Amino acid sequence: MDTSNEIQIAPKVKVIKSSSFYLIAVIIAILLWSTSFVGTKIAYNSFPPLTLGAARFVIASLILGAIMLSRKEFIRPAPKDIGLMALSGILGTTLYFALENIGLELTTASSAALIVASYPAIAALMEFIFFRVKISWLKGLGIVMAIAGVYQISGGSSGGIAGNLTGNLILILAGVVFAAYNFTTRKVVKNYSMVTVSFYQTIAGTLAFLPLAWIERARWQVPSTESLWTLLYLGVFCSVAAFMLYNYGLRNLSSGTAMALMNLVPLFGVIFSTLFLHEVLHIFDLIGGMIIIVGVILSVQEKFTGGRKTKVQ
Repeated sequence: MDTSNEIQIAPKVKVIKSSSFYLIAVIIAILLWSTSFVGTKIAYNSFPPLTLGAARFVIASLILGAIMLSRKEFIRPAPKDIGLMALSGILGTTLYFALENIGLELTTASSAALIVASYPAIAALMEFIFFRVKISWLKGLGIVMAIAGVYQISGGSSGGIAGNLTGNLILILAGVVFAAYNFTTRKVVKNYSMVTVSFYQTIAGTLAFLPLAWIERARWQVPSTESLWTLLYLGVFCSVAAFMLYNYGLRNLSSGTAMALMNLVPLFGVIFSTLFLHEVLHIFDLIGGMIIIVGVILSVQEKFTGGRKTKVQ
């Protein structure tokens, strides 16, 4: 019996199965991140926004430290690199999550999920402005569409609710901070493992978060059991597990595929907000969200030629 076909097919099946694990890991990470909007809203029953951010990353710091100890990966980066890690940690942990938590307190979880979807387009726009990175007309169109979608959600065409509008604007500012975090992280991420970079970033961000949490001490209260479990969930799953799963997926998936999958965050975020918080998605939010998703897909477009990935410029 001829088994040549089996010999040729078996390796392909193995590759497909292997690739599917990386894809599943990224999708699980995205699902976890999508639940953070709902989890944060629930935790607000006991924790004010800055206190919640600080507590969440204290938990993340302890877990990352334990991971580094178990892997015997404690190293001392060069002073310049420690400085960059500290800066990126303050940007990506302290400033970003402080703004996101405050913004989320003032707007709906579904609107926040849709606005966060525009962050890749905001990063692409800032690359063009500050680093003169050339963009194609298609990518430029995507950036414009994403901005138009955010404008729509923020009530630009209908006035919006004052509280929601303020929260939405704060979330947009958080997107600018997130882009700055990415630019800073790029300078050190190639020289150290992601666990090492994340640990020093999280430690720096957490230390900077603590004084901000102290400002809210008048609002501190004995947390409910539900809020404590939600805080633990945010720290363990949304801050550490999701990150680890996402980076595991990046070992096999292209960055373009990963970015495209990130567009599932607003979809899942809106679904979870509707199911668990009973939020109502207005028609303007729906239209704006669709515009953002299409715009972001265009703004991170990549083409594949001859088996090699190249960015569309």
